[in-house]
Amino acid sequence: MGGSVRSVKIHGLQKLTLLDWPGRVACTVFLGGCDFRCPFCHNAQLVDAAAPAELTREELLSFLKKRRGLLDGVCLTGGEPLLRPGLTGLLEDIRALGYPVKLDTNGSHPDRLRAAAEAGLVDYVAMDVKNSPERYAETAGVPGLDLGPIRESVAFLLEGGVDYEFRTTVVEQFHDEGSFRAIGPWLAGARRYFLQNFVDRDTVPRPGLTPCPPERMQGFLDIVRPFIPGAALRGEG
Repeated sequence: MGGSVRSVKIHGLQKLTLLDWPGRVACTVFLGGCDFRCPFCHNAQLVDAAAPAELTREELLSFLKKRRGLLDGVCLTGGEPLLRPGLTGLLEDIRALGYPVKLDTNGSHPDRLRAAAEAGLVDYVAMDVKNSPERYAETAGVPGLDLGPIRESVAFLLEGGVDYEFRTTVVEQFHDEGSFRAIGPWLAGARRYFLQNFVDRDTVPRPGLTPCPPERMQGFLDIVRPFIPGAALRGEG
């Protein structure tokens, strides 16, 4: 991770969320830059790390100091936060203020993920599992994607050294029963795995994508549950 803490560009701040870290009153910090190009991305404006910053690191830390006692967690999302130079320093600053940290990641940088977790800078990791290995590159929007780092991140989280969840955003055009017949064994024994249905927005890069009907979502859940008893639908009903 490395780099000057001053180099971290903060592209957005949601000052209060009850959804991003269930069970906690948190804020969400958005960091730009991503090495995936998912056609269904809700934060496509954050793919480019050169996008204008919304606030400085100092402004973020000032906000967090004022919210001590009111917030009980900070979520870092993107983009892909592990791409950002200086992330370690930012995590250290947030932890020094007494906040637990949740990190969202696509799993493409297992060494950085492991380093942050083993340094005690991250309390909870939410890793997106885009699809079955056969359709991963297509779903991530990266032809020829090397799945080695993704598999390494999955294996690291399954070791249980840091608390975690896996999650898949389900899109009618990208996911079918075969997707989940492959994902179930891959994530077997995971503590938590959530299937969340795609929601169309103006910011989604590819027009015309659609969510799956509720009965199909339930069918996908039924496929993975023998491997992951704690699997659940998120945002349904």
